[in-house]
Amino acid sequence: MGNFLDNDIKFVAGVGEARARLLERELGIRTLGDMLAHYPFRYIDRTKIYRMAEIAPEETSLLQVRGRITGVNYAGAGRKRRFTALLNDGSGRMAELVWFHGIKWIEKRIEVGREYLVFGRPSFFKGELSMVHPEIETIEKAFARKAESGMQGIYSSTEKLSSVLGTKGFYTILCNLWPMVRDRIRETLPETLRSRYGLLTLRDALYNIHFPQSPELLRQARYRLKFDELLGIQLNVQARRTSRMAKNNGFLFPKVGELFNTFFNKKLPFPLTGAQKRVVREIRRDTVSGFQMNRLLQGDVGSGKTLVALMSMLLAVDNGFQACMMAPTEILARQHYATFRRMLEGLPVRVGILTGSSRARERREALEGVADGSVGLLIGTHALIEEKVRFANLGFVVIDEQHRFGVEQRARLWTKNAQPPHILVMTATPIPRTLAMTLYGDLDVSVIDELPPGRRPIRTVHYTDAARLRLFGFMRQQIALGRQVYVVYPLIKESEAMDYKDLEEGYEAISRDFPLPQYVTAVCHGKMKPEDKEESMRQFKSGEAHILVATSVIEVGVDVPNATVMVIESAERFGLSQLHQLRGRVGRGGEQSYCILMSGEKLSKEARTRLEAMCETSDGFRLAELDLKLRGAGDINGTMQSGLALDLKIANPTLDLQILTLTREAAAEVLRDDPGLARAEHAGLRELRRRMSGREEIDFSQIS
Repeated sequence: MGNFLDNDIKFVAGVGEARARLLERELGIRTLGDMLAHYPFRYIDRTKIYRMAEIAPEETSLLQVRGRITGVNYAGAGRKRRFTALLNDGSGRMAELVWFHGIKWIEKRIEVGREYLVFGRPSFFKGELSMVHPEIETIEKAFARKAESGMQGIYSSTEKLSSVLGTKGFYTILCNLWPMVRDRIRETLPETLRSRYGLLTLRDALYNIHFPQSPELLRQARYRLKFDELLGIQLNVQARRTSRMAKNNGFLFPKVGELFNTFFNKKLPFPLTGAQKRVVREIRRDTVSGFQMNRLLQGDVGSGKTLVALMSMLLAVDNGFQACMMAPTEILARQHYATFRRMLEGLPVRVGILTGSSRARERREALEGVADGSVGLLIGTHALIEEKVRFANLGFVVIDEQHRFGVEQRARLWTKNAQPPHILVMTATPIPRTLAMTLYGDLDVSVIDELPPGRRPIRTVHYTDAARLRLFGFMRQQIALGRQVYVVYPLIKESEAMDYKDLEEGYEAISRDFPLPQYVTAVCHGKMKPEDKEESMRQFKSGEAHILVATSVIEVGVDVPNATVMVIESAERFGLSQLHQLRGRVGRGGEQSYCILMSGEKLSKEARTRLEAMCETSDGFRLAELDLKLRGAGDINGTMQSGLALDLKIANPTLDLQILTLTREAAAEVLRDDPGLARAEHAGLRELRRRMSGREEIDFSQIS
C-alpha cells in the first residue's frame, strides 16, 4: 500500500493546480509529505494585539494591530498606482495601509467605518507609521476563527511565492492539510527507542512544529524531528561501514618495497613530521588488513598531505598495483604531476597526466600507459572518470580536495576496477574532529595536525580601501626584495548586483601603479583558455611575473615558494574556509609571508567576525569550528558528499552535536541487534533510512 503522504499537494484546499506548480518550482514541494516537512523558521504570537502608539520606529517584526478604517485613497497611475487606507485605533497614532498589487481585490474587502484586525510589518516614513501589503480581515471574522495555536509559524518562501501565498497563505494550507494527514502519519521509531530518549510521537511532533501548543511542546517537537533526521543519517553511515567491513575484499599490499624505501631514504625533501608518520602507518595498516580502505585525510594548508599521498601510492606500485590521483582543477593536477615527476626522478616508476585539455599525444600516452600497466601513477582531473580510461590493475585512488567532486564522479572512478581499490580522500578544509568522527562514521579519519619544520606563521592584517596607497607601497617593497605577490578578486567583471572589487578593474589599477617594464603582472581566472591560464601560471612560477592577479581559481594547491604576499580584495565576500585556503598559497618558502585582507568600510557583524578571526589565528581547525557556527552545516553538504543526501529540514549537525552523538549510539545499538532492519517493529526505521539515504541508483557503499 502506498504512503498517503505521497499524494499531490494540489488536492489540499487553498492550493489547486496553479499554486501546486508554483510550490514545486519554487520550493520543491510536490506532495503532502513535502508540505508537512516544510517547517516554520520562526513564530509570532497571534494572540497579542499592539496599540499603534506603542510601536517603536526601530520595530521591524511582523505584528498585529486593531483599528477602524477612517478613509481610503488612490494615488499614482499605471504600474505605480496604489491604494491606501487609513487605520485608527484611538491610541493617538494612525497607520497608512498600502497596496500596490491586487487593488481590485482589496478595495472590495475594505469598508470605511468598519473595524479590522491587521497583520503586517511596520515601517516609518517621516515619523508616520505604515504597513505595505498587510493581511486584513474584519474583527468579527478574526474572532470567529478558531486558531490551531496562538503561535503562528512563519515559513520560508520566495519572491514569486510571496506575492501569491503570504504568511497567512502558508498557514491556511497547513490548517487545511492537517485534518487530511493526522491519522495517516506513520510512526518511524519503535516504542522502546522513543521511551529511552523521551521523544514525542511523530504525530505530536509534527502537530506542535506547525501549531505549537506551548513553548515547551515546540522545543520537544523540534528535538524529535531533529532526532529523526540525524538518526536516518547514522543508520546509513553505520550500515555502509558494517557492509564494507563484512567484505574481506581489500587489496593486500604486504611489502614495503624498493620504490618506497628508496624514496623515503634518498628523495624526501624534508624529514616527515610525527603526524605524517602516524598517518602513513595508519594507511599501511589498512592496506594489509584485507579490508578495502576508506580513509579521510584532513590536514591544514601546507601540512604535507600530498607527500603522504605520494608515499601511499608508491606502496601500491611496490605491490604490483597502479595508483591514481584526481584533482579538482587543471592547475592543481599539473602541479601535482610536475611535483611527482621531480621528486621521483631516477626511480623506476612512470607518471602520467590526463586532463580535459590534454593534447592528442599526451592523452594517447596516458590511455595506453594505464591500459598496459606501464604507467604506475596517473594524475588527472575529471578526465580520469571518462569511459576510455581503463586501468590494468588499479589498487589505490587518491581524491584531492574531495568536497569539490560530486558523489557520482567519485563513484565512477571506483568502478574502474572490478574489485574496489583502496580510497584516500583528502581535504584542506578542516572539520572539527568530533563532528567528523560522528558524521563521517563510514570513514576512518586521519588528521595531520603539524606543519613541516621551518614554516613561519603568516602575518594577517585587515585594511580598508583608505589604506590602498599603503598597500601598494608594501607590495613594491616586497617585490624589491625579490618576492612575488598574489592579488585575488571575487569577480572577473564588474557586477550591478554585487558591490565588490573585480579583477578587470583591479588589473587596470595595478598596471597603472606598477608600470612595465619594472613590474610584470600576469592574470589567471576560470574563463581563460587553458593554454593562456597555463602560460600565466608558468610566468608566475618561473618568476617572470612579479604579480599574479587572479580569482579564487588559485585557491587550491598552487605552490610558488617565492610568493610572500596574498592580497584578498573584497575579503568580506569570501567564507572563512576560502580565506584560509587562499592564505595558504603563501608561506610555503622560508621567508616571512603576509596575508592582507582588503574590504570596504561598512561590514556586517558576521563579516567583521570572520576577518577578525583570520587576523587572530592561523589554526584551520579553530577557523573551521567558527565557520560552522557562523554558517551552520550548509557547506557540509559540499564537504560531506559521502553518498549521503544531507537534505536536512531542521537539524544542524554543528549546533545539534549532542543529538547527533545520541543518534550515533542509537543507530549502533539497533543495527547490532538487527543489521538489516528486517524486524516488523523496524519498518519505520527502514523508511527513515531510505529517506535519508540519497540517490539509490548507484551503490556508494564502498566509496567516500
